[in-house]
Amino acid sequence: MTAISLREIRKSYGSLQVIHDIDIEIESGEFLVLVGPSGCGKSTLLRMIAGLEEISGGRLEIGGKLVNALPPSQRDIAMVFQDYALYPHMTVLENMAFGLKMRGTNQAVIQQRVAQAADVLRIRPFLNRRPAQLSGGQRQRVAMGRAIVREPSAFLFDEPLSNLDAALRVEMRLEIAKLHNRMKATTVYVTHDQVEAMTLADRIVVLNTGRIEQIGPPLELYHRPASLFVARFIGSPTMNTLPAELVIQGGEVAIRLKDRTIALKGAADQNLRAGAVTVGIRPEDLAVCNPEEAWFGGKLAVAERLGTQTYGYLETGDARMLTVEFSRDAAINVGDLIHVRPNMDAIHVFEEASGRRLN
Repeated sequence: MTAISLREIRKSYGSLQVIHDIDIEIESGEFLVLVGPSGCGKSTLLRMIAGLEEISGGRLEIGGKLVNALPPSQRDIAMVFQDYALYPHMTVLENMAFGLKMRGTNQAVIQQRVAQAADVLRIRPFLNRRPAQLSGGQRQRVAMGRAIVREPSAFLFDEPLSNLDAALRVEMRLEIAKLHNRMKATTVYVTHDQVEAMTLADRIVVLNTGRIEQIGPPLELYHRPASLFVARFIGSPTMNTLPAELVIQGGEVAIRLKDRTIALKGAADQNLRAGAVTVGIRPEDLAVCNPEEAWFGGKLAVAERLGTQTYGYLETGDARMLTVEFSRDAAINVGDLIHVRPNMDAIHVFEEASGRRLN
C-alpha cells in the first residue's frame, strides 16, 4: 500500500490554466473519489497522477518518491479506463497476462496471478474468449483483472462504469467495493455519479473548474457542505435553495426568509456582513404540517414514486419548485395542496456572493 501526495499541482494548456494549485494527501490504502461536473478537471488530474498528462507545476509523490518526470511504466500504478482499452485480437487470458509478459514475469507466476484474479472477478469461464464475445460488465471485469494481476502500488479508475446500464452499474459498484475491501490498495476513482462517490469513497474531493471545493467523508459533505456548489452537487434530489437576508443586530445573527426571522446559534463573526444569503433545505428535512404551522405551501405538480420513498415537487407560487420527501406509500396526488415546515436544526445558510457556508 502506498500514499500519494499532490502539492500545488497545476496544469496549463498554453495560457489556459485548467488545474489550480491542488493539494491532496491520499493515505495508504484509502479509497479517494474525485467528483464534479463535466469539465471540472477530475479526469485531467487522474491522468496527471498516471503520467498520461504532463504536470505544469507542483509536486506529485507516490510512496514518498517524486514522480513528476517519470513515465507511467515507472510509477507502479494500474489504470482502469472508461472504454476498457482491451486488445480485441487477444483472449481474456492474453489481455490479462500481457502487461506481465512485457515485464518479463515468469510464466508460472503469470498463470497463478491470472487464475487468482479470474476467480476473484468470476471470469474464469471466459478466459478463452475475445472481448467482442463479452458483455459490457464482463469486459470491465477483464479490465480490472488486468490491473489486479500487476499488483501495483495504487489503482486509478477513470469513470469505469459510465458505459454500463443501471443494473450493471450497481453490480460492478459492489464488485469494486468488495475488491478494495479485500486488497486494501490505495485507489483514486473518478466519476460524475454522486451515488458512486457516496457509496465507494472513504473521502470525496469535490472539484469545480479545476479547484477543490471541499474534501471530506461522504456524510460530512452531505450534512455540512462547505459551499453552495457542494450543497447543490451532493445529494439527489438536489437541495432546495431559497433567497433570504442575513440580519445582524447587537451581536446576534438571524436570517429573514419571506415573512419569518430565524435566529442562528452563536455570536456574530466579525467577518460576517449583513445582506443577501441563500438558505438550503434538504427534501427529507421538510415535514408535512397543518396550514397554521406551515412555512411553505403549494400544489403538488409531480410525484416520483421510487419504491423506497416518494419525492413530491410543490409549485409554491413564486416561480420556485420545492422538493419534499414523503414516505413510499404517502397518500398524495397531483394537484393536492400541501403545507410543509423545515427541521430547524438542518437549515444551511450560504453567503450569496461567495457561496461559502455561514452556519
